[in-house]
Amino acid sequence: MRANIRRGERTRVVIVGCGLGGLKLAVSLRHSGFQVVVVDKNNYNQFPPLIYQVASAGLEPSNIAFPIRRLFQGYPHYYFRMAEVKSIDENEKAIQTSVGTIHYDYLVLGMGATTNFFGNEQIAHNAIPMKTVSDAMALRNHILHNLELAETETDADKRQKFMNVVIVGGGPSGVEIAGALAEMKKYVVPRDYPDLADRMHIYLVNSGDRLLKAMDKKSSATAEKELVRKGVHVRKGWRVTDYDGRVVRMKNGETIESANVIWVSGVKANTIAGLPDEAVGHAGRLLCDRMNRVKGMTDVFAIGDQSLIEGDAAWPQGHPQLAQVALQQAENVARNIVRKEHGQDMRPFVYKNLGTMATIGRKAAVAEIGRWKFGGLTAWLLWLVVHLRSILGVKNKFFVLLNWLWNYVNYKQSLRLILRSNREK
Repeated sequence: MRANIRRGERTRVVIVGCGLGGLKLAVSLRHSGFQVVVVDKNNYNQFPPLIYQVASAGLEPSNIAFPIRRLFQGYPHYYFRMAEVKSIDENEKAIQTSVGTIHYDYLVLGMGATTNFFGNEQIAHNAIPMKTVSDAMALRNHILHNLELAETETDADKRQKFMNVVIVGGGPSGVEIAGALAEMKKYVVPRDYPDLADRMHIYLVNSGDRLLKAMDKKSSATAEKELVRKGVHVRKGWRVTDYDGRVVRMKNGETIESANVIWVSGVKANTIAGLPDEAVGHAGRLLCDRMNRVKGMTDVFAIGDQSLIEGDAAWPQGHPQLAQVALQQAENVARNIVRKEHGQDMRPFVYKNLGTMATIGRKAAVAEIGRWKFGGLTAWLLWLVVHLRSILGVKNKFFVLLNWLWNYVNYKQSLRLILRSNREK
């Protein structure tokens, strides 16, 4: 079976994955004259930095997702196929997908990463990840459903199990969802569930000795202080070893009873068959040269979370798995493909660190831009502006801003709906 795309005389660039990097690459090639084929298992592009706000019922899923086909309307020679990519056939220069074979002249892998449970199948079965919009919806349903169960539970111990939320991972995602749930505890639970007021406990469990390890120690301390002020129980140096759906067990012997465990402890790159063994590095990331070409392959590139560039003295362990890295690599790969088609030398990728930010709730955030490290209201306002600008679509920007303003005034948004299909129930 073939994917029904006529090749014509144009150079074909196939992009696997329409995340932030894949979309940026596709848009960067719009004036190249190439035929561009985008393949993704979903028919929408999502904005990962705000997934935690969907999970905490602060935003609707449609506010941070945008239909891929609409993004490419008006772009000549652009095609989209919603499909699962199964393997690469380098000899034939083709990928095998769930909708058939797609040939390429250049292939760019931007499939991103998925949650890493580090081989613990029981944790993977019982904990809830927070990597995609679908994960966020499942998490929102789960927490709200357990609040409903706690409302009618007569056994005090069982009720507390429904009210305890354990977040595993002290990176940006863990800090942000902890702050968002702390605000839910303060503003939502007392109004929606008055019988449960002050019974909700939020634990942020981190195996390291500080939160936000990728940021400066000052920013880590600021984030921890703000979370503690909001009532979050921060546990550093606690490594989770098991979770059976009822009890979270730590390496140090400590336990926490909880029916709500959110796993944001790590990620691993999405994989695909047909890659040479020497190209697969730590956590499944694909080893690439400075031009993002996959090791041992011809005309195959990898960008974003899926890539690990070797040979950059400034980043000997590889670049951080951040949105800015994916966006900058996408632009460079687009330019390099055009340069190669015109017989010019490709240029190595040089990462420009534009800064790092993490929000901890209303009027609280930490930011690092160059030598400047600051927190509080200023960092929070900057975080709002940066993320609002990055959201696709004028309508989405408007509704996100409206939600943020409304939440800032009274936190009475009507998004706390438990929406599940009969099959999911």
